[in-house]
Amino acid sequence: MSSTPDVTVTAPAGGGAARHRAPGTEDALPLPTGAGSVAEWTQRYTHAVMDTFGAPQRVLVRGEGPYVWDADGTRYLDLLGGIAVNSLGHAHPTLTAAISAQLGTLGHISNFFTSPAQVALSERLLALADAPAGSRVFLTNSGTEANEAALKLTRRHSDGARPRVLALEGAFHGRTMGALSLTHKAAYREPFEPLPAGVEFLPFGDTDALRAAFADDGEKVAALFVEPVQGEAGVRALPDGYLALARELTTAHGALLVLDEVQSGMGRTGRWFAHQHPHIGGGVRPDVVTVAKGLGGGFPVGGLIAYGPQVAGLLGRGQHGTTFGGNPVASVAALATIGVIERDGLLAHVTDLGERLRERLRSTGNPLVREVRGEGLLIAVELTGPVAATVAAAALEAGIVVNPCTPTTLRLAPPFVLTDEQVQPFVDLIAALPAVPTTEEIA
Repeated sequence: MSSTPDVTVTAPAGGGAARHRAPGTEDALPLPTGAGSVAEWTQRYTHAVMDTFGAPQRVLVRGEGPYVWDADGTRYLDLLGGIAVNSLGHAHPTLTAAISAQLGTLGHISNFFTSPAQVALSERLLALADAPAGSRVFLTNSGTEANEAALKLTRRHSDGARPRVLALEGAFHGRTMGALSLTHKAAYREPFEPLPAGVEFLPFGDTDALRAAFADDGEKVAALFVEPVQGEAGVRALPDGYLALARELTTAHGALLVLDEVQSGMGRTGRWFAHQHPHIGGGVRPDVVTVAKGLGGGFPVGGLIAYGPQVAGLLGRGQHGTTFGGNPVASVAALATIGVIERDGLLAHVTDLGERLRERLRSTGNPLVREVRGEGLLIAVELTGPVAATVAAAALEAGIVVNPCTPTTLRLAPPFVLTDEQVQPFVDLIAALPAVPTTEEIA
C-alpha cells in the first residue's frame, strides 16, 4: 500500500479559474470584503444567521499562521484552531495553493465518478491507520457524518439481531440524529428525543462497568463507540488498559470496536491517531476509526476507515452515500495537509511543544490551576473553580483565543505550527490569574 501521495497538483497558467473570466469582470461580483466594524457585522449576523451558536464573540476577517484578525483590526493568538481543525494554521501557502490549483482544474464530480485525489487520500488514510489488506475508506464532509456512517455500519453488522450499542458518559460524537444518539450530554439530546434506540452509556474509563455491560446479553451488543481522548468533556484520555480490555470483550462477543478520532486524530496528539500511543491504545487494532476536523487543515472533509474485508463490506452498494464527500478539492486539501505534516516533521513538533507547554503551565505555580493534562497539542487547563468561561473571556480581551469546554476546564487545540515564543503570552496570562478569583478580578 502506497505511503506517499501519487497526486501532484500544479496551478494552471494564468492562475487557475481566472482564465475563465471575461475581460474586465474581475471585480463585478458582490463578494464580502470584510469592510465594516465588528459591531456592524454582528448586527447583520443577528438578522441573517440562525441563533444556534449565540452571539459571535468576534467577527474574524483574516488569519496567518497561529493568528487571526477581527474586523476592527485586532490580532488574536488562536489557541483553539477552529476547535482542532486548523492544523497548519491559517492561510498556509502549501494548502491554499493545492486547493486553488485543484479548484482551477476540477472542482466537483458526482459519486458516479472518482478522481485520483479521492483514491490517493483513501490509500493514505489506510496506510496511516495501519489497516490490513481488504480495508476500505468512506469519505465524508464532517465528523458527525463519519459517525453516522459508522452507526449505520454497526446496524448492518447485526442485521437487527444486536440492538445494543455502547458509548461512554461524556461522549461527543456529533449533532445529527444518529451521532447525537451516541452523544451523552443531556442538553444536546433532550430537545430532539426520541433518538435512535439502543444506546447505553457506561461510566467513563470504568473497566468494571465495561465488563458488566458485556456480561449481561453481551451477544446483543453491536458495537462499542469510544473516543480515545474525550475533547468536549475536558480532554480526558482513556486510562491505560481500557482500550485493550474493550478490544478483548468486543472480540469475545462478536461486537465492533469503533474509535472516534475526529478530534484526537490526524496528528493532534503527536501520533496520526491517539490510539496509536501505547499508553492509550495498548496496541489494539479497532474495527472502525472515524476522522475529520484536522484532516483537511480547515477544509471540510472527514472519513470512516473500516478495518479488514468483513467490516469494510458491511455497507454495500446503495446502502450509504454522499454528495460532496471525497470531492477532488477536499481530497487534495487532506493530501496537502498530511504532506505538510510529514514534510515539516510536525508530529515530533506537536509532541515536543505539547510537553513543554504543559510543563510551563504547571510551573507557573498558580494555585488556581488544579491540573494540566493532555496529549500533544490537545491540552486542558483544569481550574479549581467554575471560572473557565470568565478566564476565557479575559483571555480574548487580552488577544488570546481559548475554549471553556467545561465550567472548570480550558481547552487548547492550537495549530501545529505554533512556537514556544508565540504561546508565551498565554503562559503569562495563566501565571497572573488571581489564586482565588472573582469575576471582577479576572476581568
